[in-house]
Amino acid sequence: MARVQFRSPSTGRNVRAVLFDTFGTVVDWRSGIAAAVADYAARHQLEVDAVAFADRWRARYQPSMDAILSGTREFVTLDILHRENLDFALRESGIDPSDHDAGELDELARAWHVLTPWPDSVPGLTALKAEYIIGPLSNGNTSLLLDMAKNAGIPWDVIIGSDINRKYKPDPQAYLQTARFLGLHPGEVMLAAAHNDDLEAAHAAGLATAFILRPVEHGPHQTDDLAPTGSWDISSTDITHLAAQLREGSTGFR
Repeated sequence: MARVQFRSPSTGRNVRAVLFDTFGTVVDWRSGIAAAVADYAARHQLEVDAVAFADRWRARYQPSMDAILSGTREFVTLDILHRENLDFALRESGIDPSDHDAGELDELARAWHVLTPWPDSVPGLTALKAEYIIGPLSNGNTSLLLDMAKNAGIPWDVIIGSDINRKYKPDPQAYLQTARFLGLHPGEVMLAAAHNDDLEAAHAAGLATAFILRPVEHGPHQTDDLAPTGSWDISSTDITHLAAQLREGSTGFR
């Protein structure tokens, strides 16, 4: 139970849980995936730009969910989508997946389970944990998020993966069912994310919102999500800043 509560200007309720988008907000997916790809390429003597490959693999993330969001495909876990998207990225790179051992490709796809957090993530989450329920509100499945937390020392109180909701963001039920599982009103749950479109969907579902600036999630030439584009409750430079803002009741960048 929260000992210190921030009252959300948008929902009019005291926030009791702060939940986080994970890929890009809490962990640096681009560096981790590029490193795993570079290692695989070196072992198999492949000429691959590992960073470009990581971007290509990640670019399939949302399109691969579209059929599920539209109802034309049954729900499958993000692990399955990541593995399918790996084959797609290999083909786009001129590499035939059938020329590679399927088990080794499965292991490469598990790189998404062991991503490194941004330097402020664990200290910031630890500070928040003293006062709020914290957990991911992510499209990751439970086993992926659990492995990530154990590997990186992410101190979640609870993990409710997308395989429990069987919904992917930005479906409103991805946000609402998570609040329901926690026994909370949606307005008592805050989504913290580095992506304005995620925050827009959370706000529409009735959640409180916090923007976290991650200016190099997509590399040094990133052009999107460099500033909040909506009237989010809080805008933070990182997760430690968010923890301080919630403690102090401030809402904007320093």
